[in-house]
Amino acid sequence: MNQKHQVHNLIILDESGSMESIKNSVLQGFNEIVQTIQGIEKEFPDQEHFISMISFNGLGQKLLHFIDPVSKLNQLNHNSYNPQASTPLFDAMGFGLHKLNQHLANLSDYHVLVTILTDGEENASQEYSGETIHKMVQDLKEKKWTFTYIGADHDVSTFANKISINNVMVFEKTTEDIKNMFIRERKARFNYSDRISHKMDVSEHFYDEDAKDKTNKAEDAK
Repeated sequence: MNQKHQVHNLIILDESGSMESIKNSVLQGFNEIVQTIQGIEKEFPDQEHFISMISFNGLGQKLLHFIDPVSKLNQLNHNSYNPQASTPLFDAMGFGLHKLNQHLANLSDYHVLVTILTDGEENASQEYSGETIHKMVQDLKEKKWTFTYIGADHDVSTFANKISINNVMVFEKTTEDIKNMFIRERKARFNYSDRISHKMDVSEHFYDEDAKDKTNKAEDAK
């Protein structure tokens, strides 16, 4: 029996106080993403998907899942996700990236998709700086890690670019826009796995619906 290609989904979710106003929409959206990943694994039987999920605020990080098979996931609920306090994004990223990278140190046949969702800029980290996170992201991108940044209420593209993330989506904190954001996110995940199955580059164009065509053109131009 051939060994399946591992795909690790690392989700870093802002649980600071400003997320309280969109808590219900976030819970519904992330639980739908979990269902989407479960469906993707069935659609692409050559892939084996795992989820690691970290929520964070000024009180610390919560490791909700770590390398859990998608078939054994618990949904987020009002007990496991309770927004409050500040936004130490760099510390959450440093913690999650370092922990998963250590686990994968002896593996080679895998991809990693990192998804960050936040409604505000970093404002409280103590262990990791922006420069350190930028270097970590750059180094991991060389090892088939793809980074995406979903944000609201700040200059999302500029901030993401400062930490070397080019796959960006901006949303407004309305019920309708959050719903559309998660629909786009789910479609992008399917396209990501489709490109992996065709052994295509998945580092860029994550949120482009014609990502496959753009990747083909880029590879033909090399």
